[in-house]
Amino acid sequence: LTTFKHEFEVAMTCEGCSGAVTRILNKLGDVKFEIDLPKKLVWIESDKDVDVLMTALQKSGKEVKYNGTK
Repeated sequence: LTTFKHEFEVAMTCEGCSGAVTRILNKLGDVKFEIDLPKKLVWIESDKDVDVLMTALQKSGKEVKYNGTK
């Protein structure tokens, strides 16, 4: 199964925001991710559907934009 590296832009402004995103993604399970807080980017490696990842990220209450796979 191919896992893609998806890039999302999440309107994170502080450690608290990135902490919330981290908790959400850990709960999702089976995802590897990196967060770049200054650039407001989240990279997720997963074979889950983009919609699933998007919905999860939106639970953080932040604005989320999908930038495509890298």
